[in-house]
Amino acid sequence: MSAHRKRRRWRQPALALAAVATLAVPGAAFASGGPQSAGPSDPPGRAVAPLDDAYWDGALGKSGAELRSAVHTIISDQTVLSYDAVWDALKTTDEDPENPANVILLYSGRSQSKGSNGGGADDWNREHVWAKSHGDFGTANGPGTDLHHLRPEDVSVNAARGNLDFDEGGDPVDEAPGSSADADSFEPRDAVKGDVARMILYMGVRYDGGDGFPDLEPNDRVGNGSAPSLGRLTVLKRWHEQDPPDAFEKARNDRIHGIQKNRNPFVDHPEWVNEIWP
Repeated sequence: MSAHRKRRRWRQPALALAAVATLAVPGAAFASGGPQSAGPSDPPGRAVAPLDDAYWDGALGKSGAELRSAVHTIISDQTVLSYDAVWDALKTTDEDPENPANVILLYSGRSQSKGSNGGGADDWNREHVWAKSHGDFGTANGPGTDLHHLRPEDVSVNAARGNLDFDEGGDPVDEAPGSSADADSFEPRDAVKGDVARMILYMGVRYDGGDGFPDLEPNDRVGNGSAPSLGRLTVLKRWHEQDPPDAFEKARNDRIHGIQKNRNPFVDHPEWVNEIWP
């Protein structure tokens, strides 16, 4: 990391998404033991039901390497999507709770029509939060199509983020209020800093090299290039603490469970971050 910059700053997290009406999650469980997914037409105004921790039964009570191994085993049991299928899936997972015809863009925070996806300048496309060049997995079924780190984003903002690591500091990013970037890193807006951290940490546990894909691992540096690493871990852990899971992120986790049949452990159990990365 260059020594000249990286200002440390933290503003009060924006609460816009947390304040919107939450999605209903009935108390019934999936066969796998997790809570039932909220459907796209579920009415707003009811709290998300408590997680049925039977889904995590094999990991409860464990710590350190043993916890990481158990979580990896649980979340590796998933339905793998094609890259084309991701378009429709994101229209469900990232639906705007206040306008079911729209999705919320991750870095921009903008609510935009579901139908405006594509490659045009003001369209939204599929952002790989774990940049696909970090490990060179591209859009391969698996890490390249995993909904837990794929999000809708404005085409130009997606390009501005590129394959930058995550850290603090830089210049403002056009069309992404509160986000900034410099030569080697990207800083998202405050309201989704924790979301970004938990997506990166999920990828580090889910993809460990044992299934033919790269062994992805968050590290504490920037400028990782094509290495299967992404940083900075100390900053991501701080973002995780400062921006805990909100109603939108929890509902998104439930919806992904309904589609992909696995969950992000750090949304359900935020305390596991420090157990795995002390």
